[in-house]
Amino acid sequence: MKFDAMIFDFDGVLLESEYAGNRQIADYLTSIGHPTTPADSMANFMGLAGPDFLGAIEAWIGRAIPEDFHTVRAVEDRRALEEGLPAVAGAIRFIENLPSALPRAIASSSSTEWITRHLDHLGVRDAFGDKIFSGREHVARGKPEPDIYLHAAGALGVEIQRCVILEDSPVGVTGAVASGAYVIGLCAGSHCAPDHADRLRALGVAAIAHDFDEVARLIG
Repeated sequence: MKFDAMIFDFDGVLLESEYAGNRQIADYLTSIGHPTTPADSMANFMGLAGPDFLGAIEAWIGRAIPEDFHTVRAVEDRRALEEGLPAVAGAIRFIENLPSALPRAIASSSSTEWITRHLDHLGVRDAFGDKIFSGREHVARGKPEPDIYLHAAGALGVEIQRCVILEDSPVGVTGAVASGAYVIGLCAGSHCAPDHADRLRALGVAAIAHDFDEVARLIG
């Protein structure tokens, strides 16, 4: 291993949730009179959480978000938590093949409940132990600030410069690069458009991986 620890984003890196979630957002916004495609949603909202996420939507539609947006989102989230979602191709095998002694953590914009429930569905929760961190819960500033990555590295007891971060969204990559870690832009999820790698390169990632075999080669 070239690195002393590995930090994973979650949605779009380990879990195939980005396209489904952004399609639901796009369908809702279109239904209330603001035509939006899944690609629009991913370009403008992907990787954001909390007030930043809501603010981006309001900026897109030019008005306050209708109250039923939250109800619709909550129903979809409950369904996903109960039924589970698939893993990004190759993610489970990659995790299972990591050296057992390699410190690793998840640093996500999602809630710890969302992360742990889906890790249970995927059967790899034990691989991360208690090193599961949420930008909503563990730091004052979420992505695109670097705070959640620095928090994860501190919890692992590894200097951030000796960590490799696996990220897929422009928002996440922005914070990951600012943290000082080695950042791999992952373009393996179904949400990644043909220009996705170019967008991540422009934000300063050290490398691009189109699948987990490429990730393994980059860190090995």
